[in-house]
Amino acid sequence: MIFTTMLLAMQAAAGPTVAPPFSVGEKLEYRGKLLFITAGTATLEVVGVEEVRGVPSWRFTFETEVSKFGYSNRSVFTSWTGQPDWVSRKFVKDVTENDRNRHEEFLIHPDSGFYRRNNSPQTKPTSASPLDDVAFFYWIRTVPLEVGRTYQYSNYFRAEQNPVIVKVEKREEKEMPDGSKVRTLLLRPIVDEENGMFSKKSKAKLWLTDDARRIPVEIETNLLIGNLKLILTSVTPGRAG
Repeated sequence: MIFTTMLLAMQAAAGPTVAPPFSVGEKLEYRGKLLFITAGTATLEVVGVEEVRGVPSWRFTFETEVSKFGYSNRSVFTSWTGQPDWVSRKFVKDVTENDRNRHEEFLIHPDSGFYRRNNSPQTKPTSASPLDDVAFFYWIRTVPLEVGRTYQYSNYFRAEQNPVIVKVEKREEKEMPDGSKVRTLLLRPIVDEENGMFSKKSKAKLWLTDDARRIPVEIETNLLIGNLKLILTSVTPGRAG
């Protein structure tokens, strides 16, 4: 899942500064383009609210399917992130790449300062208010962002890969699935994760609508197999209340 000018150093707060602009049932669907060829799909969804270690938690999913040039990949990333505190406590990655399956489950314990992978006895340090890869897609929709500033956050759950850097480069106009034009914020996120979607060498871009919804309209990243763009094709609003 996967995040150079003057930095505005900001430690991530325990929670967002505004009410979340999404609710259970919101579903964002994308068309994938690999080297200008339609090559797959992706979905971001707020599936529901479930209890994790006594804390009501958003269940977010990010699903991608890519198939081109003899390469296929289906990935399902699932996040359980606390509603009251914006803390990720569980993160699961299921990846099928060219018929090879990989399952990773991360149990995150912020109170104890560690996370554990696949029930391993070995633990690694986590941050004080950790967020996983998928939770960042939603959390970034809730924080103040100003054009021309670069923000530094230290709340990625893999403490050794902090900070996450987000540069708000400029405003650009993008097209929504209904054909309307909207103003967006172009972000350049960097997460210190080798070969990740937001690694430094991927030169990733993320466009969010410059309004209260902060919908991710487009995502672009350079992967080992080429340049990948995810372009929004459908928006299903969340349920009211």
